[in-house]
Amino acid sequence: MLIEPTHAEKTPDIDPRASLAVVQQWIYNYRAKPDYAHVAAAVRVLFHSQTFKEPENAGIYLGFIAGAIGSNPSTAEQLIASFFPVPPEDEWVIVRAVAYSALPDWRNILRRLEPRMPERKVMIDSYLAGKLPILTVIPLEEAKPGVLDKLRSAFTRNPFSRPEMKLNTTLTFADNLDLLDTLWGYYFATGSHVPIQRIMQMLPWSKSRDTVDKLTVGSMARYTLASYAIRDASLREYLRSELSKQEAPIKEPLREVVDAADTVQIAALRKDALAAVDELKTKGSDSRRNLDLWGQVGVGAVALGCVSAAALGQVAVGIPCVIGGSASQGLLQLWEKQQ
Repeated sequence: MLIEPTHAEKTPDIDPRASLAVVQQWIYNYRAKPDYAHVAAAVRVLFHSQTFKEPENAGIYLGFIAGAIGSNPSTAEQLIASFFPVPPEDEWVIVRAVAYSALPDWRNILRRLEPRMPERKVMIDSYLAGKLPILTVIPLEEAKPGVLDKLRSAFTRNPFSRPEMKLNTTLTFADNLDLLDTLWGYYFATGSHVPIQRIMQMLPWSKSRDTVDKLTVGSMARYTLASYAIRDASLREYLRSELSKQEAPIKEPLREVVDAADTVQIAALRKDALAAVDELKTKGSDSRRNLDLWGQVGVGAVALGCVSAAALGQVAVGIPCVIGGSASQGLLQLWEKQQ
């Protein structure tokens, strides 16, 4: 279960006509000052601002909505109903948020929502059938084939046939940066440490030289944890308490996160990520992945003090950044500018 609702004083009221910047700041502060009564107004601002026009850049907001739905099971359907009418092109947000909410009854809720969103029947059926995974079961990375699997493939494949090119639609945290943002959004809505635990599991990738994707996600996980822990005392204390509990692969980068947060020095984490890019550019990755992939990581990548998750709280976190793909085009471009 992801749900661990927090309880504290309420945040100021939200005007449904408020700007996106106001809602961003409200979301960032929500975990400390839950204001469930105004979630619907905030979500309507998100829809009105076309925040979900590019799904891969909307992970934080999707995660927040999912967390808000999941944090109060008894009123979840009432909250969902208050989001409507939803622009037809954004109905996928409701479907995915319900599926990601970790509510015990999420399947029946989706079934009851289907008549209101008939154009999303395929998506709803895919979640109900398990073809699309919910947030809690998305694996960190794809399972690697074992020796027997490789031998079986070698002996059964026609050596003269051309390899069949298939689109890989497997969803994993290792190659989908927006899922990291989704975990942060869930944390903002609930204050739950469960998504933080998942983010910590990605920390060893910050030391990875295997694939560009894993290094990107791992660097993001390390940087965002430090960025938020600087101004979130409870998060900082929680991360510190985990140092004695985690295995060595997580403990080393986690200690770097805690040290950076305690001393308010996260620039070193960014420089280390850039150095890793330099190494990959000159030596190549262990799997010989083309470094051009760095240009495809999008808004989720670390880029000169601008991270999609950290950017959400840009006023509170103090990171000069503007949310959007144009503001964060990846470490490769930043590296090239520095040459």
